[in-house]
Amino acid sequence: MIKAYIILACYIIFPILIIEAFKRWTIVQKIGTVVLAYAVGIIASLCGVFDFATPEVAESFSKLQSTIMSVAVPLAIPLMLFNCDFKLWTKSLPKTAWALVTGIVAVIIASISGYFIFRNNVPEIAKVTGMMAGIYTGGTMNFNALGAALNVDRSVMAIVLAFQMVITTPYIFFLLGGGYKVFRKLLPYKDITHKGRMDEDEVETNDVENYHGMFEKKNFIGMMKGLGLSVIFLAMGAGLALLITGTLNELVVILTITTLAIIASFFKKVRELPKTFELGMFFILIFSVIVASLFDIHSVNGYSLYIGGYVLWIMLCSAILHLIFCRIAKVSGDLFCVSQVALLCSPPFVPPIASAMRNKKVLLSGIVVGLVGYAIGTYLGALLAWVLSGVV
Repeated sequence: MIKAYIILACYIIFPILIIEAFKRWTIVQKIGTVVLAYAVGIIASLCGVFDFATPEVAESFSKLQSTIMSVAVPLAIPLMLFNCDFKLWTKSLPKTAWALVTGIVAVIIASISGYFIFRNNVPEIAKVTGMMAGIYTGGTMNFNALGAALNVDRSVMAIVLAFQMVITTPYIFFLLGGGYKVFRKLLPYKDITHKGRMDEDEVETNDVENYHGMFEKKNFIGMMKGLGLSVIFLAMGAGLALLITGTLNELVVILTITTLAIIASFFKKVRELPKTFELGMFFILIFSVIVASLFDIHSVNGYSLYIGGYVLWIMLCSAILHLIFCRIAKVSGDLFCVSQVALLCSPPFVPPIASAMRNKKVLLSGIVVGLVGYAIGTYLGALLAWVLSGVV
């Protein structure tokens, strides 16, 4: 059991090390903290770190993992939404709105069409469809929340996450390596893009992932206030779930805390609490390491390959449809790239892409797209899963 406690400690230590590496090294900033967290979990699993001597110890450890995961995401969601200025959405340029809406529509079309293509080969496909719609309209937070809310089997979640990472990561590296130039040629329009060129060093993650100064007194106190508010929202969500369903229904909990967090973000004092997004990311990194560690290479069989095919279909189909929609509205290639990354991967991936393109003008647009995706992704995924679960 000592080994189990050491591993649990590593679930906290690894995210801290990832954050420290992110603060120090540019290459880590380009890769992203979430990708590294997934990689750490999968590598640990492949190395047999989570193999225990007896089934009893393995079962006890599994329960501890489930407990941590069930708390980490509900705490992270409000923290990551508190700093969001959703009023910015009303001030965004029309083409940013078009890139957001058509990106979400493309994901919905790809997800539903994929459902009918793979429905006989993928287990819990209605739930998987909901999760994929969530992750591709705002990132891992939505996926994690929907996985918990829809009570998806953990092994299925691990397989979906593994394939999602394997399929999405090369796309990110393609863009970082200059692939954005392809989309500039396919979408040779200028709206808010090329007027704001800058050196790569000038693009900062300060509005998305800036972990510097988290433990300074003035920031730490603010973070703890945000954490306290998040705990209160979690308690309210749990109370409402018990009142409505008689159980701790995770869907009710997640939707409640998301709604409360969005409402709270309209209050300036809440919105200006320092480093709450970064603290939320810390909880997401803990979750990501754990869920990735559940990946079992032996689980890669016929049906898991179908899951991989389904994930690939959603990504390629949604990207092509989004490109066509943006071509119709003459959206620039740079705006397309940041909106794609914001929807497929989440806002933390936007600054590295903006940096690679040396175009700061699209940074805010990409973040706004991702944050709105965060806000609605959970609702969208839950709705899709509910509708498709009734399809014969």
